Amino acid sequence: MTNKNSTNVKSLVIIPTYNERENAPEVVRLVLDLSEDIEVLVVDDNSPDGTGDLVEKLAKQQPRLHVIHRAGKLGLGTAYIEGFKYALANNYEYIFEMDADFSHDPNEIPNFLKAIKEADLVIGSRYIVGVNVVNWPLSRLLLSICASIYTRLITRIPVKDTTGGYKCFRRQVLETINLDDIQSGGYAFQVEMNWKTWMAGFRIKEIPIIFADRTIGQSKMSKAIVREAVLIVWKLGLAGLFRRPRKHRSNDEPAPD
Repeated sequence: MTNKNSTNVKSLVIIPTYNERENAPEVVRLVLDLSEDIEVLVVDDNSPDGTGDLVEKLAKQQPRLHVIHRAGKLGLGTAYIEGFKYALANNYEYIFEMDADFSHDPNEIPNFLKAIKEADLVIGSRYIVGVNVVNWPLSRLLLSICASIYTRLITRIPVKDTTGGYKCFRRQVLETINLDDIQSGGYAFQVEMNWKTWMAGFRIKEIPIIFADRTIGQSKMSKAIVREAVLIVWKLGLAGLFRRPRKHRSNDEPAPD
């Protein structure tokens, strides 16, 4: 049941989809049931299984559900960039990244909204309290843990789960970062956004989540995505040798030029 206690602070949950017909409708329903102040934007990459068409039909019945249809499989990073631009153009205060496959529990959203009151970016972390990952093979778990350690060492980002994709941004962060300058298209996008947020002087907070591997559909991970992540980490690390993070800015302070 929808919570009618409105705070008049608009939040947008961006959910990229590609062949998520069996997951997306229920994920959308659970998110929208949390509060009338939360809306959902599905960014569909012309899913062959008809995910985009199905969500479009649902959007005609639910005014808080929005859909962007893209021409093809253009990548996770570009889907979020398009979603961020939509959020800024439509005056949302808090902007979420979230997977469509139930690996991210919609019921964690209230915890993000509580944490964002004292932060500018909140990351749902698999590794801040032990290892909270369910149903991953050991090889993938080790890859993820090592990738986060590797990224921290090279970029100096003070984040334990550097590749996590369950996040909430204040709009000021996305207004400050040049979204057209983001280079990453795959999962390296998460690392790059964390780094740019940190370098701009914004507050980053991690909260613990339990990450459950998908039970329906196929993972989008590939060797090309891993290679991209390795390269972008070194690019950011080298760039950080000649720059220092800005001093923390308060929320009412103007964005830097």
